[in-house]
Amino acid sequence: MQNRLLLNLCLSVGFAVLALGLGARDALAACTDPPQPLVNWQRCSLDGLDLSGLDITGGRVREASFVRANLSGSVFAEVEGYRAKFVNSVMIGTMLDGAKLSDADLTKADLTDASLVGTDLRNAMLFRAILRGANLTDARLEGANLTFADLSGATWT
Repeated sequence: MQNRLLLNLCLSVGFAVLALGLGARDALAACTDPPQPLVNWQRCSLDGLDLSGLDITGGRVREASFVRANLSGSVFAEVEGYRAKFVNSVMIGTMLDGAKLSDADLTKADLTDASLVGTDLRNAMLFRAILRGANLTDARLEGANLTFADLSGATWT
């Protein structure tokens, strides 16, 4: 009887550890984690920071806020950024290839010479965004608000 209880306890602990390990990607974000590929900054506020030149390829920035942040020259390739806020951010030359930014707010963001190849921008707010020289090849823009956006020299295919 005692061995059975011990076995059940060990199995329960083992399953709990396994379940936690499988859900590690969904763990709470550590907003103070350093920028690196696959970082989890979900729902973090990084407003006004100088984050230029960072690489967070494949990271999770879902519902994060980068309002007035400097992200120039950064790599946000393949990030998961549903409903992220980049209002008034400087994103000159930023690589956003393959990023999932549906419903993101890029109002007045400066995306001059940014690469948005294959980026999902469905229902994104790009009101007054600066997209001069940006590469929007294969970007998904269904429902995106591009009112007063500067698209001079942008690539569209």
